[in-house]
Amino acid sequence: QVQLVESGGGSVQAGGSLRLSCAASGYTYADYCMAWFRQAPGKEREGVAAIYVRGGSTHYADSVKGRFTISQDNAKNTGYLQMVSLKPEDTAMYYCAADDGPCLPYGGSWMVASEYNYWGQGTQVTVSS
Repeated sequence: QVQLVESGGGSVQAGGSLRLSCAASGYTYADYCMAWFRQAPGKEREGVAAIYVRGGSTHYADSVKGRFTISQDNAKNTGYLQMVSLKPEDTAMYYCAADDGPCLPYGGSWMVASEYNYWGQGTQVTVSS
């Protein structure tokens, strides 16, 4: 049974930084795609970034390129989302998700929530102006 637990959310002012963590358990081998999604009130859940933990390839939404960095520490089975230059529009509940095998880059499939079988409980990020 795969379990994901996020941490690191909080409240910051615009321009600030936060680092989210996602501790994964239940995977025997490091062969899965880990992604971060976010959902603001009244909006759909959107993919932010993803990483294939075996090869290290990454994907980013255009809205966060150059500001967010996704990474993975396989020794700790923990993924990270480093967020800098935060904007008020980044305010949302952030979720960690995972699915077996590589991320699906074609047609932006890695950004589709239904492609992921495992989800964390979410951590709130609030950016004030």
